[in-house]
Amino acid sequence: MNQNNHDAKNLLTHPLDLPCGARLKNRLIKSAMSDSLGDGAGNPTDAQMRLYERWAEGGAALSLIGEVQVIPGYPEKPGNLVLVPDADLPALQELAKRGSKNGAQIWPQLGHAGALAHGPISNPKGPSPLNVEGLQCEGMSLDEIHELPQSYARAATLAQEASFGGVLIHAGHGFLFSQFLSPLFNLRNDAYGGEVEGRFRIIREVIDAVRQAVGASYPVGIRINSTDKLEGGLTTVDALEVVRLLDKTSVDLIDISGGTYFPGAASSSDGTASSGPYFADFAKRAKALTDIPIVVTGGFETRDQVVRALRDGAADAISLGRAMILNPSLANTWLSDAGSDPEFPMFDAPSRGGVTAWYSMRLTALGKDEESRFDLSPANALEAYEARDAGRCETWRNRFS
Repeated sequence: MNQNNHDAKNLLTHPLDLPCGARLKNRLIKSAMSDSLGDGAGNPTDAQMRLYERWAEGGAALSLIGEVQVIPGYPEKPGNLVLVPDADLPALQELAKRGSKNGAQIWPQLGHAGALAHGPISNPKGPSPLNVEGLQCEGMSLDEIHELPQSYARAATLAQEASFGGVLIHAGHGFLFSQFLSPLFNLRNDAYGGEVEGRFRIIREVIDAVRQAVGASYPVGIRINSTDKLEGGLTTVDALEVVRLLDKTSVDLIDISGGTYFPGAASSSDGTASSGPYFADFAKRAKALTDIPIVVTGGFETRDQVVRALRDGAADAISLGRAMILNPSLANTWLSDAGSDPEFPMFDAPSRGGVTAWYSMRLTALGKDEESRFDLSPANALEAYEARDAGRCETWRNRFS
C-alpha cells in the first residue's frame, strides 16, 4: 500500500471524542444541507429516511439534517422538518433509526429562518425591522426573543426522545441567530444588540436551555459563520470573538461555515467551481481559541484537501456537502486504501440558484435510489425545485395555520 494512502486512511479513521462523552467513529461528517424532503407538513418521508440511511451505510460518522425548524411560523422552506410536540414521532424515530445504521450518528440542525423565512408561509421577523431591496421583515419583540430558549429546548428534547444522537444549533448562513450576530441585521439597542457579547446573548441563553433540557451527556453542537460575506456584516474579528464566547459554554462541537442567503449576496454554494476549502484558515485560528472540537465545512472536493486540513490543525473533523451528494458512500471510499475523489460536474453559465437546485434535486434522486437516471439541467432542476415548494405551501398552511 502507498504510504501516503496508509497515513491518510489512519488519520481519517481515528475516532473523535466529544466533551459530553459521545464518540464519532471517524473524521468525516455529512454537512447539514436543506434536503427539502419533508412531506410539507413538517414530517419525514420515505425518501428522506432512505437518503440518510445511504449516508450511514456509506460510512459517514455523522449526518446533519438541515433545516429542522423549532417554530413552524418561520421555516426556510416548506420541505423542512418541524420538531413540535404534535410531530409524527414514529416517523422521526424511523428516520433516526435508519440514519444511525453502521455505527453512524444523525443529528437534526435546529433552526429558525427569521428574516429569511419563506414568505408564502411566513411573516418574516428578525432581530430588527428591515426594508431593503429583496428583503422586508418586522423586528422581534422582547417577549418573542425570550420564548426562543424554551422553543429550542423543546425541540432538542423531542430529538432526544426520537433517538437522534444529538442536535446542532444553526447560527450561520443568514438565518435567525446569524442575523443576531450580524451588525447588518441586528440594530437593537437593548441587551440583545450592540457589541458582540450582546448580539451573542440569545445564543448563549438557547445553549443553556438546551443543555438543561437534554442533560450533560447528550451532544449539542453549533454552526456559526466565519464571515457573512456582506459589507457591514459579521467580520472575522467578531466571529473569532464568538468562538471565545462559545468556549465558555457547554457545546460539544463548533461547525465553521460562512456566507448568507441574503437576497443578492454572493453564495459560495451556488458557484460552478471551487477554489478549494473556503474556511480552513479561519477554522485553524478558531482552534487556537478553544478545546471544543472544530469542524469545518465548505469547498472540500478531494481527500488530499481533507487530510491536509486535519494534519495542519485546521479542524478536528471535516463536513462535506456536495461531495457526499455525488457519492453517498464517499466516506467508505476515502477510508479505503485507494481513496478516489468524486467527479464534480461542470455547468455552462447556469442561472442564479440553478447549481444549488441541481444538487438539491439530486438528493431526491438519491433518496429514491434513482441517481443513475438523474439527468436534469440546472435550469430544469430549479424549475422542478420551485414547483415542488409551491405545491407544498398549501399543505404547510393547512397543517400550521
